[in-house]
Amino acid sequence: MSKAMRRIQVGSALSAFGLGFTVPYLYVYVAQVRGLGAVTAGLVLAVFAVAALIVLPFAGRAIVSRGALPVLVASLVTAAAGSLALGLSADATTVLLSAALLGAGQAVMQPALATLVVDCSSTLSRTRAFATQFFLQNLGLGVGGLIGGHLVDPSRPGSFVLLFSIQAAMFVLLTGLMATTRLPRATLPEDGGPEQVPAVKADWRALFRNRAMVWLCVLGFVLFFACYGQFESGLSAYGVEAAGISTSTLGTALAANTAMIVLAQFLVLRFVERRRRSRVIAGVGLLWAVAWAVAGFSGLADVSQAVATVSFISVYALFGLGEALLSPTLAPLVADLAPSGLAGQYNSAFALVKQLALAIGPAVGGPMGAALHGPYIVLMLVFCLGLAGLAMVLERQLTTAQNHPYATRSRVVAQSAPASPPAAPVGADA
Repeated sequence: MSKAMRRIQVGSALSAFGLGFTVPYLYVYVAQVRGLGAVTAGLVLAVFAVAALIVLPFAGRAIVSRGALPVLVASLVTAAAGSLALGLSADATTVLLSAALLGAGQAVMQPALATLVVDCSSTLSRTRAFATQFFLQNLGLGVGGLIGGHLVDPSRPGSFVLLFSIQAAMFVLLTGLMATTRLPRATLPEDGGPEQVPAVKADWRALFRNRAMVWLCVLGFVLFFACYGQFESGLSAYGVEAAGISTSTLGTALAANTAMIVLAQFLVLRFVERRRRSRVIAGVGLLWAVAWAVAGFSGLADVSQAVATVSFISVYALFGLGEALLSPTLAPLVADLAPSGLAGQYNSAFALVKQLALAIGPAVGGPMGAALHGPYIVLMLVFCLGLAGLAMVLERQLTTAQNHPYATRSRVVAQSAPASPPAAPVGADA
């Protein structure tokens, strides 16, 4: 791993740490500590999603024209300002504006960091690089949430000011780390050497003409809607209302999800590398269908509370296994579908699809998970089976190099291997 890649991976972990450090406590901070009520707190969470949807289309164009590193630095400065302002805000207007700054900054970090991973990796090393990034991001989220939870105290507003100030300082530190990162020369826009990539221009119409990318975006929406869009909304509401799960058990289930990702990520990497990406995605769809079937068993079957609890926790663990399989699959596929120089735009487009799913998923899943238990499970089963079907449709749109780079590498190695020298004739002199 190059020095630049190490810095990028550290940056991914720290950015995730910042997200886990404050976001779980935003509702309590706005509604109770600042006394602005549940409506304002809900608007703050909505502002995060709206800010992301607004800035991501422009982020892709900026990454293509200016480079991923300057865009990442700008997003870190924006997030630092938003975090500090949020900690000092006392009225609804300043809280919402600060949340918009923080949400916009954090939204742009994701495609900028993904593009930097692409810039500093090869087609063959990209799968492992993105698996490492996903592992470190989940570790950062978990550690950030754990430390943040021990710092805050709703009876002491100063503890939340300290929380947001630490997050802002962390973003400033990360800004310095990334601003001093030296990328490979071929990735720098000002490089005038013979390896310079010809100037390209972000073009959304060209992206929409890329049928494989369009199918991948549709697939991505279904995937994020049926998984990430349900974690803290529909699935948790279903667990409480249908399966009788306590809030402490919800925390245990989320911990099981993170633990599965951390334990399985590098164990499944070799398995993923040797298989077609479309087949891995289809397999995850079937795996998650099993997870939703287990969720249905925990809440709809006539079982004891202990069995329902264990079953519900296993649902989150199964989702974690699926995430571990997808992390070295989806992001490298997006990068390989992008024409040279347009990885930033393609990463931003896929991040935009994810944000749409994360905005719509809770709005649909929350009410259904709380009240319409049977229809909710059926809907999620349909989405997961649909994910498997979409993956097989996508397979027909992909080249071998895009869908199964390991096979391409194996053929190249075999073709480039030196031929064995001819055997000496029998009886020839030694």
